[in-house]
Amino acid sequence: MIDGALLLQTSLNAIYAASYLSLIAVGLVLIFGVMKVVNFAHGELYMVGAYALFWVFSQNELPFFLGVAVAIVGVGLIGLIMERALFRPMRDNPLGGLIMSIGVLLMLQALAVQAFGVRKKSIPGPYHGSIELFGIDGLTISAQRLVVIVFAVVLLSALWLFLKRSKLGWALRAVAQDREAAALQGISIGKISMLAMVLGAALAGAAGALTATIVPTGPYMGHSVIIAAFIVIIVGGVGSLEGAVVASILYAFVATFVTTFADGVIADIVGLLLMFAVLIVRPHGLFGKPERA
Repeated sequence: MIDGALLLQTSLNAIYAASYLSLIAVGLVLIFGVMKVVNFAHGELYMVGAYALFWVFSQNELPFFLGVAVAIVGVGLIGLIMERALFRPMRDNPLGGLIMSIGVLLMLQALAVQAFGVRKKSIPGPYHGSIELFGIDGLTISAQRLVVIVFAVVLLSALWLFLKRSKLGWALRAVAQDREAAALQGISIGKISMLAMVLGAALAGAAGALTATIVPTGPYMGHSVIIAAFIVIIVGGVGSLEGAVVASILYAFVATFVTTFADGVIADIVGLLLMFAVLIVRPHGLFGKPERA
């Protein structure tokens, strides 16, 4: 018989996984929705965020949240450079943009190896110990994981308010829905594309910095994350921010429970089977819309 406390503990672990995966997937959806570019370097932006935290917090012994802020701003600036120098010239060539992103992926990995070496870094977190929840013996969550969950909720809520309540947010959503119609309304496609890239990259950097004290930081840490993010956006529906969040929660719960009660490799297989099952029932994903003819 399965212990109820174990089920609750596994659910807490899944919520943690869903929180940082949502940040990564939402950023990827923003970039694709506006720019129509499949950014394969998104996992490496996550990795750069983790190394930014390592450099600020661990090497220079500056405050943890300053490291998170540096990661958000620094990775956002990398996104800006990528959009202006690489993706904008390839605006009418999606395949060219995809190839450019693979080039950035390899370049960022090489720079990380040169700067920090191949060996993974373990970064002690600023918060130690665990918090017992609901007075249930054994149902605990580490303080550092709780920080990740709270930050993810705050950042995603701020993004939602920005998209729903601000003129720039309306413009970003308009471009994602119909670029030509948005351009006819006087919206600058270039500026909105730059904004989407900066926001998407910043969210990936935030996820990397927040999880750097929990997950070992290494040059190739973005591989598994980007695979999970692609599965999530396909399940949720390509271009759907709401779908990315819901699918992140669904994928995180499936992967965490299968890992806990079976094996991590089996969890990867089940994640892919989940994607195939959703595509069979809804080819455009849970929240995606069929392409107009």
